[in-house]
Amino acid sequence: MTSQDHAQETRTRILEAAVKVFATKGYHNAKVDDIVSESHTSKGAFYFHFPSKQDIFLALSDTFSDLLENRLTESMQGQTHGLEQMDAALTSILGLFSQYRGLAKVALVQAVGLGAVFEERRRAINDKLTRLVKMRLDQAVCAGSVPRQNTEIAARAWVGALGEVVTHWIYAGEQPLEESLPALRQFLARSVGIPEERIPSL
Repeated sequence: MTSQDHAQETRTRILEAAVKVFATKGYHNAKVDDIVSESHTSKGAFYFHFPSKQDIFLALSDTFSDLLENRLTESMQGQTHGLEQMDAALTSILGLFSQYRGLAKVALVQAVGLGAVFEERRRAINDKLTRLVKMRLDQAVCAGSVPRQNTEIAARAWVGALGEVVTHWIYAGEQPLEESLPALRQFLARSVGIPEERIPSL
């Protein structure tokens, strides 16, 4: 293993440890010593990669944002119709949140109320998701699949509804998140005027 590979492996271990510590203790109660202990590294290694606790928290937010964008893009590439793309994206995003529950909690929930820098990153994730949804809704409107409407508002409403479902699951959900997919799919489809007879086929 080269020194570069070793450094990357150490950085990854620190990030993974930080997810566990932040998800369990919250941002304010988490300490650098907790992350160092959980990662089985050293303070020197931590500060080599991350100048502060804030920096590693923001790095985790960026990691989740990149995962979200990549997973959504990949899921929609296999579909040609706008509505089918949106359904594939919904299935994919629930799977992502389920797979990275701790990371989602850090990026989407714990960033609330921590200050302007953290809020900016959280809003960037929401805005990225909103842009992707709006683009697909615009395509569906152009194709005549859904009525003409304010797709910006519709996209933000979709992201808000999804966020509430995910947040509740993060804190209280005992059942797999994917089990909410049928009801969420129906609600979102109806909200943009998709004909009732088309919803079961999505």
